[in-house]
Amino acid sequence: MEMSSITVGIASVVAIVFFIYAGVHIAVALGMISFVGVLFLKGNFDVALNLVALAMADSISDEAFATVPLFVMMGLIVSRCGMGRDVYEFANDLFRGLRGGLGMATIAANAIFAAVTGSSIASASVFAKVAIPEMLRYHYGRRFAVGVVAGSSVLGMIIPPSVMLIIYAVVTEQSVGAMFLAGVFPGLLLAAAYCIAIPLFIAIAPRFVGGEPAGLAPAAFATLARDAVTKLGPVALLVFVVLGGIYGGILTPVESGAAGTVVAAILGSIKRRLTPQAIWGALVDTGHITANILFLIIAASIYSRMLGIAGLPTLFGEWLSAIHLSFAGFMVIYVLLLLALGTIIDTASIILIIVPLFLPALQPFNINLVWFGIITVVGAEIGLLTPPFGISCFVIKAAIDEPSISLNDVFMGALPFAAVMLLVLVVLIVFPQISLALI
Repeated sequence: MEMSSITVGIASVVAIVFFIYAGVHIAVALGMISFVGVLFLKGNFDVALNLVALAMADSISDEAFATVPLFVMMGLIVSRCGMGRDVYEFANDLFRGLRGGLGMATIAANAIFAAVTGSSIASASVFAKVAIPEMLRYHYGRRFAVGVVAGSSVLGMIIPPSVMLIIYAVVTEQSVGAMFLAGVFPGLLLAAAYCIAIPLFIAIAPRFVGGEPAGLAPAAFATLARDAVTKLGPVALLVFVVLGGIYGGILTPVESGAAGTVVAAILGSIKRRLTPQAIWGALVDTGHITANILFLIIAASIYSRMLGIAGLPTLFGEWLSAIHLSFAGFMVIYVLLLLALGTIIDTASIILIIVPLFLPALQPFNINLVWFGIITVVGAEIGLLTPPFGISCFVIKAAIDEPSISLNDVFMGALPFAAVMLLVLVVLIVFPQISLALI
């Protein structure tokens, strides 16, 4: 029985959502259903097989994808060298004189750490072990302690270098450097919004935040000055090499990833923290993470081509034009879709699945694709804090050795920070110049 191309395209989308909810690996679901979809559309097994082969060859042949293992490796080395702990200790000394200061220290440290890791998962795992025990020791609320770590961990995917911004840049054929520049101010805005929210939380729900009523004694200036050199200095050097190399036109994103990895390894060796076991563990984890990302990219490429053959992106764009949707209405639909998908799949999958579908629909609105990428990543990242997927929350629960904190506590603690993130997303939509100021 023949099926129309549109029917096949819509059926494939429904089937993918079903399989994802059923627990099938996202890349497997995408690849399998896309192959079957092409088989229905073309009625030829060899054509479907050739499409898979071409997608596999073309999707990861782009040099920009070489940045993925390099930045992942750099982030893992930085984590294993204890630089996250160093940054947190410095931020802790800086903010501890304030009520809620340990929460602000966690946010500030995560923002700095994000500039050298590019991974929300790395940030969540590091600060779950470093910041949460410290906050509990000073009687901060359990939900606040885990919530502030979960909320600030998403900065790793927004503040450059970010693997998600790289993936978006390749999918939409935008400059990786431009995407990195566009992520600077939105990332800093989100970090500032979190810090501003903490005093508001104290005023509205003091028991949620907890902490010492009088605050802690501030660190001496001499201590801050020394720690700025010994603890913050190595991280600042790494940021200068990676981002300075790109923005200064000296290094390509691939070269800066390689340079950052080498510099991180040298700094770790100088600190005598980079053992052979740590290097081997970082290499193995880099292989696992990179293989997972590239497998997902290949499957998404097959899916995107199947949708193109079915004509679904064109139909979707024509439908949006036909209903005369305003820009505001379009963005409401898009953000709601991001939030919904964020509850079940990760950010990379969201980018690879829905961005190709929405690209044809952007033309009537003359939307800047770099700005649209920031909105996509920020919107999808909210899903890291929301059930049932909420991968950052699962990572934090797995990383902490505290039986009294349940997974529900982690999700409930992250909820206020997800709300702050949604407000920041609205600001970024209303004022696109925040994202585009440096470009």
